[in-house]
Amino acid sequence: MIVYDQTTRTFFLHGKSFSCALWVHPAGYLVGLHFGGPIGGDDLRYFDPSARELSFSPIPPDVDSYFSLDVAGSEYGSFGQGDFRTPSVLLVRENGERASRFHYVSHTICDGAPDLGVLPSARGGKTLSITLKDVLSEAEIVLNYTLYEDSDVLVRNAEIVNRGSSPMRLLRAESFCLDLAAGEYDVLRLHGRHNMERMPERTPLGHGSVKIGSARGASSHQMNPFLVLLERGAGEDAGVCVGFELLYSGSWMLEAEETQTGAVRVSGGINDLGFSWLLGASEKFITPQVAICYSAHGLGEMSRSYADFLRGHVLPENRVYAPRPVLVNNWEATYFDFDREKLCALADEAAPLGIDTLVLDDGWFGGRNDDLTSLGDWFVNEKKLVGGLGPVIEHCKKRGMKFGIWFEPEMISEDSALYRAHPDWAIGRADVPRCKSRHQYVLDMTREEVTDYLFARMSDILSRHEISYVKWDMNRHITEFYSASLPAERQGEFAHRYILGVYRLIRRLQAAFPDVFFEGCSGGGGRFDGGMLCFFPQFWTSDDTDAYERAKIQWGTSYGYPLSAMSCHVSACPNHQTGRTVPFSARGAIASLGATGYELDLGRLSAEEKAQVKEQIANYHEIEQLILRGDLYRIADPYQGNLFCVAVMSKDKTRAYVVGMRIHALPGDFDRRIRLKGLRCEQTYTVEELGLTLRGDTLMNAGLLLPRLPDFGSWVWHLSAKKNS
Repeated sequence: MIVYDQTTRTFFLHGKSFSCALWVHPAGYLVGLHFGGPIGGDDLRYFDPSARELSFSPIPPDVDSYFSLDVAGSEYGSFGQGDFRTPSVLLVRENGERASRFHYVSHTICDGAPDLGVLPSARGGKTLSITLKDVLSEAEIVLNYTLYEDSDVLVRNAEIVNRGSSPMRLLRAESFCLDLAAGEYDVLRLHGRHNMERMPERTPLGHGSVKIGSARGASSHQMNPFLVLLERGAGEDAGVCVGFELLYSGSWMLEAEETQTGAVRVSGGINDLGFSWLLGASEKFITPQVAICYSAHGLGEMSRSYADFLRGHVLPENRVYAPRPVLVNNWEATYFDFDREKLCALADEAAPLGIDTLVLDDGWFGGRNDDLTSLGDWFVNEKKLVGGLGPVIEHCKKRGMKFGIWFEPEMISEDSALYRAHPDWAIGRADVPRCKSRHQYVLDMTREEVTDYLFARMSDILSRHEISYVKWDMNRHITEFYSASLPAERQGEFAHRYILGVYRLIRRLQAAFPDVFFEGCSGGGGRFDGGMLCFFPQFWTSDDTDAYERAKIQWGTSYGYPLSAMSCHVSACPNHQTGRTVPFSARGAIASLGATGYELDLGRLSAEEKAQVKEQIANYHEIEQLILRGDLYRIADPYQGNLFCVAVMSKDKTRAYVVGMRIHALPGDFDRRIRLKGLRCEQTYTVEELGLTLRGDTLMNAGLLLPRLPDFGSWVWHLSAKKNS
């Protein structure tokens, strides 16, 4: 609910269990008075920062009494007018001046989310749009607040408009600014690297700034565009947490700054490193959205709120709850060494096990027999696949299976027909040697002729063949940040224009092929973010398929993203990334906590392992709706101890699926109990695997005793509610 009190000039935004209050100061400044637990419509002007005078905090020239932007809770930070904290926008006018001072002009309240053009955006809700005018220039800022009454997520972004006749240059254009009351806070971020994405790290905030981000042209393996501010002492099941998740896939930043008074400013959006945007007369710049989540009951409740929000308002509507393909990908089975016979043999092994889709990964196009060549030449290599894709697809159909294919559209090999024809399509100056990574360059996605070429080539493949699934990959980051098609004064726009070009191509292809299932990938989880999830209902979580490492990766990912968005596969052992051997049952158990599949040579499995594949797939079909719709409860943290355990609960609390792993077998370690979460206290549940029938409060407070398990041994429990007499 959004309410405007005209008497006090206060906006009240009420979500499911939080409230936000914004006040228009008599001088016109938009001040944040409250963000937190639910409140009514009381007059909150007793929080007026005019009552808190602080030495060395300047007073703007347009206020009569003490009021300083240096201590006021601003909804969009200004620069050069007494606010010394991180500004939300830096506008440079023709005379070089960049100070700004924003005053309230007007507001609107309407149904639905704002139109962000090609940018990802959340659906539905109700939006408050507040227009601010810069007193010192012809710039306007429109602040959008999209609210969902059934959610604890508030979506924000900003639109910057040049209302003058002369151009301006943006050097910073953040999506939001939120000032929180003074307190003792910790910061949680998800850091990592290739094969070790989204590792949670919690540290005290302290005075000064904690700034995270990516300048790689992608959200990256190294840091996820997600940050949580926690009150000191808050944990998994108790305490106040505020999450910030960008719906953006390019270079980004998030910053939390504890100021001189103890108040905290959180802001972020597009990374301003190297960024500049020329804003002509009457032009508008739209910033990405951020999803801000409030929880009074710890990280667990925050995660469940984010999962519900992303599934209900971000993930593609036509795919979010639809059954997912259970696939086998040929990559770790064959790498580049395949032909029609090998692929058909893989399908022959897969079909009797219940696998429904064969996915052909890298190496099917151009002259691609290694990673040195042919990216960009999206033509079937008929020397390798005699007769093309058709015979393989027909063979899959005869086995009752569908067919999927891998693309890496954004990349180009130096040794390719495309590069020889269009060397200027690669990012960077032609007269300066480019950085190579994985033996490839990056295509200039800011150029319409490049995206037109990619659309034509990919459309040709998809329209001429019965392909039900596309894996979209990106296997290196951007270095040169230079486009031959942009004038000098617009080179600072490159990084943002690049990701806009990617979004446009994805939208165009999905509109042309609505029946094709698209999965995202970037060297594993290098672009796993809320922006990509607007287009891809699931994302390859990591190239590391080791079950123990995956348990940790999926645990960290679950802080901000739903299980249904995680693509999780069973792979061979010794694992190709770590060399570790984990029991086949444990590999299946961990892979069941997401869209499941297989990444190995099925022909090398033993009869016992093939029987386990059948059981794993049958189990996945049984619990799939829990994975797609259920609530996740994190129980045993693998970063903090010797156990991993999570439970997935149906919304009506009548079913639960519990998966766990003991990392190392220890002598005499017999009395480990798992206390479940999320059950109804008075409800009686049957634990199928243990033959036990117990009340929910018993299961949550007394718990269940773990079996003896070897290293990386797993367990799975299915719970169902018994009708109480």
